Amino acid sequence: MNEVAVLEVGREALWVVLKVAGPIMAAGLVIGLTIALFQALTTIQEMTLTFVPKIIVIFASIILFLPFMMRTVVGFGNSLFDRIVALG
Repeated sequence: MNEVAVLEVGREALWVVLKVAGPIMAAGLVIGLTIALFQALTTIQEMTLTFVPKIIVIFASIILFLPFMMRTVVGFGNSLFDRIVALG
């Protein structure tokens, strides 16, 4: 395996990480901004108000996006295995 192939695998791996983690991180960001805006408008500064909704939304987004995440990771694994077979 030459340097170009290693860089290509690394680039694909980073892209897979972004695709898998992106929707969950975006959901956490949106709910965090929403709660922060709500707290700023109502002057409620309760610490637990930020954690509970974030946890619920992140778990819900994991359940919602799990099929997409699995397809992405399995596809990447299959492409890696195909590359390994092609080398041998």
